[in-house]
Amino acid sequence: MRIAFMGTPPFAVPTLAALHAAGHDIVAVYSQPPRPAQRGKKVQKSPVQVWAEEHGLPVRTPRSLKTEEAQAEFAALDLDVAVVAAYGLILPQAVLDAPREGCLNVHGSILPRWRGAAPVQRAILAGDGETGVTIMQMDAGLDTGAMRLIETTPVGPKSAGVLTHELAEMGALMMRRVLSELHAFPPVPQPDEGVTYAAKIDKSEARLDFLTSAVQVERQIRAFNPVPGAFFEMEGERYKILAAEVVHPADTAPGAAPGVALDDALAIACNPGAIRAVRVQRAGKPAMDAAELLRGRAIPAGTRLA
Repeated sequence: MRIAFMGTPPFAVPTLAALHAAGHDIVAVYSQPPRPAQRGKKVQKSPVQVWAEEHGLPVRTPRSLKTEEAQAEFAALDLDVAVVAAYGLILPQAVLDAPREGCLNVHGSILPRWRGAAPVQRAILAGDGETGVTIMQMDAGLDTGAMRLIETTPVGPKSAGVLTHELAEMGALMMRRVLSELHAFPPVPQPDEGVTYAAKIDKSEARLDFLTSAVQVERQIRAFNPVPGAFFEMEGERYKILAAEVVHPADTAPGAAPGVALDDALAIACNPGAIRAVRVQRAGKPAMDAAELLRGRAIPAGTRLA
């Protein structure tokens, strides 16, 4: 098929690679423009742009698709279909309508649950037992389009990073399957029941809230690993907890206040319960096991962490 691919972060790369391997005619790859990196402010191309250029695919990086010029350039591609995976720009109706088969999206949830920007993190935070990928026929709404294929996977103890990688690989295989026999997967409207919205993650959400239960704190840690990283502060310094275990799901030491270290091995009281940090990262330092951190920076029982 004659395809334009539209994506930006690592989540999108497996789908682009799968379409390329399947022999589709990828006439253009759209990605968000290069931007300064967080460290050093050096301008960097997106993972999708890097992969596309390494494989000789033409790349376009418009800042918007709302201009007549951008829409005319897109229409001139004479596409069978556009494939979208975490592109990050709104597709105007003229773009949605240009390909003969419209635009298909790889969305990392079981629609209509978790429409929006952060479905993986929200599923973990909510304690969902399973999530998955929906191949969706895009329309003008926020992830409201008809569904062509859904597959599921357990959430289990996975971090957002691990789960996102799994869903990316799953979605790539699903999109390749759908495009191999498009009309065998007719669009089915989403149900009206069960709609939830996955709001974009605000960095303020990453501060650990020990006033919630140990189970919820552990979910928070997994949901924000690897980014932005769930953290507490002690003596003005930030410490990220990258992995933790629930050691007391329903009770803590008598009289222990939420956010107080219960022992010298980084067990922390919650409300109720307690977690123990397993892997941590001190500001400006590499990630390490909690035991290694504590050898160089003691956090004794009774220390308040906020």
